[in-house]
Amino acid sequence: MAEVNMLNKSSLSMTLSPLLFACLLISCCYGQVPLVMWASEGNTLPSLDRPTVGKMMSVDQVKSILTSALATAPHTVLLFLQDKLSMEDFTVYGGVLGDKEDGAFPNLQACLKVASSPLVLPSLARGVAAEVPALLQDSLGTSPLYTDLSSLAQQSLASDPALLVIGLPYSSGPQTKKVLHQNDEIIGKVLQIMKTKNVPYTAIYTGLQPSRVIEDTSVIIEPLVSRSLLQSPEPGVKPPVVFNGTQGPCILLWADSLNVSFSRASDSQWITVDLAPLTFTPAVSLTGSSCSDNSSVLVLNYNNVLGFTTFTLTFVMTKRYFPVSARNWTLVEQVRLGYDGGQTATFNGSRGIYSPAEYSFHCQMVSSNRDPLLVPHNSTVAEMWRVQFTDFQIQGFNVTGNFSYASDCAGFFTPGIWMGLLTSLLMVLILTYGLHMIMQLRTMDRFQDPKGPSISVPLSE
Repeated sequence: MAEVNMLNKSSLSMTLSPLLFACLLISCCYGQVPLVMWASEGNTLPSLDRPTVGKMMSVDQVKSILTSALATAPHTVLLFLQDKLSMEDFTVYGGVLGDKEDGAFPNLQACLKVASSPLVLPSLARGVAAEVPALLQDSLGTSPLYTDLSSLAQQSLASDPALLVIGLPYSSGPQTKKVLHQNDEIIGKVLQIMKTKNVPYTAIYTGLQPSRVIEDTSVIIEPLVSRSLLQSPEPGVKPPVVFNGTQGPCILLWADSLNVSFSRASDSQWITVDLAPLTFTPAVSLTGSSCSDNSSVLVLNYNNVLGFTTFTLTFVMTKRYFPVSARNWTLVEQVRLGYDGGQTATFNGSRGIYSPAEYSFHCQMVSSNRDPLLVPHNSTVAEMWRVQFTDFQIQGFNVTGNFSYASDCAGFFTPGIWMGLLTSLLMVLILTYGLHMIMQLRTMDRFQDPKGPSISVPLSE
């Protein structure tokens, strides 16, 4: 339910309680994004008429509300833009719009209590929240400045208007409350910096997309069933393998296929099996996996693979600091195949499987055969085992819930680029040679004159 609430300090908690319950009935089905707006102490937001009950806030409605609010509010705007946010994050973890005193939002709750008239938009239509930076840019007439906590403390905030965007992460699962509490601490520190600099501000807290979306299947009627049988369902995207350490997710793995080939020494025929169906659906056993600050080991355990009762696929990753680049890098040191109750085939991967520690590694093809990124540890392994992973992505450090930005293995100089460069170089050489030949042409130093004596050429006898 989209409803604008202009509240005073005394009636904040009493007014929001029935409102939030009604909003949840809608947001649980459609996954809407809330928006919370307030001004610094000593400033107020204008009173606005409530829109029709039961409607989600559209782009035009949000633009009109923001323009009206900024007409009298300070034009130094702090936009706290979280990756995902839903009303359930407030009600489940409390501390802002709920009644929990030990919630995840103590700083935000304190700000709303001090603010004279906070503005709450509980139901922005999906996709509208992502337009908030552009709407604020149009209202203020200034471009957004994406900053962080350390940069904000060093910036001069004398210019007015100003649009400062502070990005906040989000993590689903058991780490949600911890991440929300860390985001709340960032909000508190940013507002403390603004108070120290004595700069009045207007703060907005919202998300790019809803964190919880639950489809309402009750609206499906019977005549639609016969039609759905004529359509082929879209294939679902399989979730990645996630290993949870003591502090939450620490290793992620995804691949379209994990092909392992085996050939006995007495037989030249290769037997190949794709481990992906056994890895992602259902989830494979991760017994033996571990992660720490500088090393991560992901162990995938299988049964009855290639004729072996037990079979394991292990990825060994380390984090190293390289002074040349002045940053930490993640290296996939080894890929191990464990079989027959103790034997191991090892492939070294540090030759080309690496990425910045903050990123994940992605490669369309990781193979030990042609253009190998995985090099056999000894010749015996090369004769008996081959591995080939397609659309492979792995991350062993700095995991926040989902894959970070992917560092791809594809180099800049692809075969097509090399062909173009060599062809261009050949054409340049041909043109240079032609110009050189033209410049070497010389005219005759003497011509026959019809009116003068003829040129005689003596003939030797």
